Amino acid sequence: EAVWLRTGIRNIPPAGPIPWHPEERSEVPLGRMPQAIAVIGAGVAGCALVAQLRRLGVQAPISLWETGRGPGGRASTRRFRDDPQAQLDHGAPLFNLAVQPAPALLEPLLAGGWIGPFQGDLALLEGENRLELGKPDGYARGQLLGGKGGMDQLCRGLLELAQSAGAALGATAVDTHFGTLVRHLNKPAKGAWQLLDQEGNLLGQADWLVFSSTLLAHPRSQAVFGWPEVPLKAAAASLADWQLDHALTTIAGIRVEARTNGLFVLPAAWVEPWLALPFRLLNFDAAAQQRWGLARIAIQPLADGRCAVVAHSSHAFAADHLDVYGSHSAVAKLLQLPPDEGKEEQVIAALVSAVVQALEPWLGDPALWQARLSSLNRHERQMMRWAAAFPVAPGLPSELTLCPISQVAFCGDYVAGVGFGRVEGALRSAESLASQLQQVLTDAAPAPRRAGA
Repeated sequence: EAVWLRTGIRNIPPAGPIPWHPEERSEVPLGRMPQAIAVIGAGVAGCALVAQLRRLGVQAPISLWETGRGPGGRASTRRFRDDPQAQLDHGAPLFNLAVQPAPALLEPLLAGGWIGPFQGDLALLEGENRLELGKPDGYARGQLLGGKGGMDQLCRGLLELAQSAGAALGATAVDTHFGTLVRHLNKPAKGAWQLLDQEGNLLGQADWLVFSSTLLAHPRSQAVFGWPEVPLKAAAASLADWQLDHALTTIAGIRVEARTNGLFVLPAAWVEPWLALPFRLLNFDAAAQQRWGLARIAIQPLADGRCAVVAHSSHAFAADHLDVYGSHSAVAKLLQLPPDEGKEEQVIAALVSAVVQALEPWLGDPALWQARLSSLNRHERQMMRWAAAFPVAPGLPSELTLCPISQVAFCGDYVAGVGFGRVEGALRSAESLASQLQQVLTDAAPAPRRAGA
């Protein structure tokens, strides 16, 4: 079994060398940055932050904490241990850049072969059945990119970039913790931040905490998981940091849109009509979402002749089924939440019905396809819930992303600015925060001793 000892990522060989140019980083004397950083969330923002910190010359120990089995977050790829040919981009199927210049991190990822131009035709469904070929929605305007070999390659490439830049600095490797839920936080009066599990056991410590998602800072954690408190808010109560309090109040007011996605792996004998559709990604306008309860349908051909179909629900559909998290939910497994008692099958059946009826003008006989998709086994027919798929503007102002008194920081697509609510925003906010943290850590570091002192 191949193991990347430095990243903790298994069985996924690197797409190619990551070019790194030392002249692009700030020159910081060795040993100037002793403070440890813990980044919670290994989605695009978390992985981008880690990479950019190393590129800027930050040598501090960095740990990365993620509840999922690997990096990616909402831009991840579901892979199957017993079926290596089956892989589904069950979150974002692509990402777009609406504004130039592009985030600086993308150039080495493109050069290293981790990402590339999105391949596939787009279409927009307007109302009940009006198909507009080549017409993008708000998430598909501008330059379109995707991961090569799965959307998770974006984050895997960022982590490899972090390791390459860190090795050139002589810094310790980023310490990754996948499949790990940070449930509680604690900040002693004189001491580092403590990351704790469900039972209150110590997972790790760090001087700085960075939240690349809002799960531990937003009241939805109480609604979704039944937690009695918001972890970061509870920990911040004794810190007397008005800026952090203001940030938490603002985050609590950020509304989010949910998605409930149906994941289907079709046998090769069925795929011809699906591959004959005039699109690989079908987006739904507001009227179509209201009519069908769907936001998009992604057709993903697999290397062995099969085809994956991912149906993204509308927010309204997901909101009606927010209590159904799915039997494959990493967080549900870590929290040992009770099974859905048949609700998951009901949700999948509703998504199947919506897909085959919405595509009837191009796919044909909905009864036939309903029967076929319903006959798939549990491995080929799954559900994925994203409780906070898309933040709703205005988001967290950039001036609240760094709280030096409590040594807490925030980055992600929920930060107001260019690309808000999209991968582009996650990348840009991570690069911006990395620059701020690099400056703060440099200013706080003790000056090197003079010779003979």
